[in-house]
Amino acid sequence: MTAITATTTDFKTMEDLLSADGIEIKVPKVGDVLEGTILSAGKNEVVIDIEGYGLGVVRGRELYDESVRLSTIKVGDKVFASVQEPENKDGNIEMSFRQAGQERVWSTLTDRMKTKEIIKTKILEANKGGLMVEVNGVIGFLPVSQLASEHYPRVEDGDKNKILEVLKSYVGSTFDVQIITADAHEEKLIVSEKAVNEDEMRGRISKLPIGTVVEGEVSGIVDFGIFLKFGTGLEGLVHISELAWSRIEHPKDLFKVGQKVKAQIISIERDRISLSIKRLQEDPWVESIKKFQVGQIVKGKINKIMSYGAFVELEPNIYGLVHSVELSTDEVKDPADVVKIGDEKEFKIISIEPQEHRLGLSLRALTAPPAAAPVTAEPQAEPAK
Repeated sequence: MTAITATTTDFKTMEDLLSADGIEIKVPKVGDVLEGTILSAGKNEVVIDIEGYGLGVVRGRELYDESVRLSTIKVGDKVFASVQEPENKDGNIEMSFRQAGQERVWSTLTDRMKTKEIIKTKILEANKGGLMVEVNGVIGFLPVSQLASEHYPRVEDGDKNKILEVLKSYVGSTFDVQIITADAHEEKLIVSEKAVNEDEMRGRISKLPIGTVVEGEVSGIVDFGIFLKFGTGLEGLVHISELAWSRIEHPKDLFKVGQKVKAQIISIERDRISLSIKRLQEDPWVESIKKFQVGQIVKGKINKIMSYGAFVELEPNIYGLVHSVELSTDEVKDPADVVKIGDEKEFKIISIEPQEHRLGLSLRALTAPPAAAPVTAEPQAEPAK
């Protein structure tokens, strides 16, 4: 029997040949970042000795990285490079300084995110959604929603152009932030300013009992309410529905920034504090509504006209709604065709809901003709017999 001996032509790679001889060899994978020693450094090519793997070659555009300067590296220096091709035609490892640098940067950013490190960063640019920053050479985004309360742009009516003006005023400033998203694959870096003190703030907020009365200063006015700063760095929102018992067109009609007011804590959700001013005042409905009853005829003034009807002021802080179907016996397409603001008319009360502060009125009930009385047939005389 003739023995069959393998030759080098039976193996596709050096790894196969060495494995056949029982020699264990490490094989790098694409993307691995390996440390090595510079053997030679030319203008267009750098050769690295990667212990346990063999020779690595870096060339072309893969030579350039912020942390690796070709003008400063020399033979014997230790460097990191990323594997692009485990084995080229010469049996060497194709490597990249550029990719290794990016991976190290994102790895560092991920570590800084996990440790919740507080980072000082300069504001580079502003857009309507937030601010652009730079961390470890990577451009990141600080959304408006992640700004601390002192930097949050509270603009009346949410005017985006005015919000942008406020954001632009921060360009060049330095903010303390924490990384909340570091996605190397998507190259997405998002930071937060409010996260810096979030844990401490939540701890302090959790100690506030619901119902506590606080005194603070109006820090911002928007169309949906006012922001109130109180305590040490705490802030809450008084929604427009909690500002007063009476109807309010806009919070700015009642409050000014810097004004001192008292409010009651009515709810806490995570780091959001909801406050009420009106609950510290006597509800005018409690006594005033006692003088009204369903079926009563009352006199009132048209205060506001909506697409679905009109609001009527019966007396200070007491309003009723005349729905469009209760304005006329005819079909009403636009309530403004039937009544005008300032009109004084008599109405009939058709419903009262004290808990909801709702009082339903009707104009139609006073203008509709009375229902005809039922006709009773007269008895007919019996026929003569």
